[in-house]
Amino acid sequence: MEKWFTARFSMVLTALFTTFLWGSAFPFIKKSYMLLEIDSSEYGEQLLFASYRFFLAGVLLLIASVVIFRQSITVKGRILQYNRLGLYLTFLQYVLFYIGLSLSTGVQGSIIAGSTSFFQMLLAHFRYENDKLNRFKGIALFLGFTGVIFANWPKGDAGIDFGAGELLLIGAMVSGAFANLVAKEYSATYPVAPMTGWAMVFGSLGLFVAGAVLDRSSFPFTFDAATGSMLLYLAFLSATGFTLWNLLMKYNPVGRVSLFMFFVPIYGVTLSALILNETIPPQALIGLLFVVAGILASTYLPTWFQKRG
Repeated sequence: MEKWFTARFSMVLTALFTTFLWGSAFPFIKKSYMLLEIDSSEYGEQLLFASYRFFLAGVLLLIASVVIFRQSITVKGRILQYNRLGLYLTFLQYVLFYIGLSLSTGVQGSIIAGSTSFFQMLLAHFRYENDKLNRFKGIALFLGFTGVIFANWPKGDAGIDFGAGELLLIGAMVSGAFANLVAKEYSATYPVAPMTGWAMVFGSLGLFVAGAVLDRSSFPFTFDAATGSMLLYLAFLSATGFTLWNLLMKYNPVGRVSLFMFFVPIYGVTLSALILNETIPPQALIGLLFVVAGILASTYLPTWFQKRG
């Protein structure tokens, strides 16, 4: 297994597939909101929908852990660690994410998701001695955050004016970036699939309680074939995406893996335009170019300078 996640071709293939799954989440969540008539102000229903998704994802992953990976799913001696990971990976990240996305667009949310890689690089600088920031990573950070600013530049008005939705989405990306580092550290001791599965289950219970309190209901939805299929797909992409990503993080340096996160906004913007018929504003395309440029700069500039020097 380690060879697959460290060999260049298979590592790249896995990262591209994982980021495609995550990019597709944006339009499918927005589409689910439309079909289930979840309004942007109905925070309780948003969190309940998220709780169903991650509970299903966690259960699917725990079943796969036993049936496919042949791994123990015991929580004995691990419950505090799994709950801590679930707090950042599932509960906090998706409280901010679901509410933020309801107040934003799929296109803007997709582009902001590209900032996760930069937050991971920044947090790794303070957390790991062998993964410090350098001038190339600094350029990547500057270009990336410039891209996020451009993507959300107000129409016809001077100045930067992030809305509540965009600010919540950025908070979700910070929580997700920190969760990825925590998962990397825990993966040295605990098997990745059951660890991720329990983190989703524990986090989903928190989402469920918060949603039920806000909505004063536990099951406000009536699912049909379309909405049920979307929920199952979102559960599948969560279970698959987070497991694969945590395995990539386990066997590779943070900086090497984080760079592939720039594909999330590419996939997300494209799929949001196709599925939701959203118009891609010019500033969103400029922002996307900055995000991609930041990732490419941190990837290729060091090699270019080494060859010249």
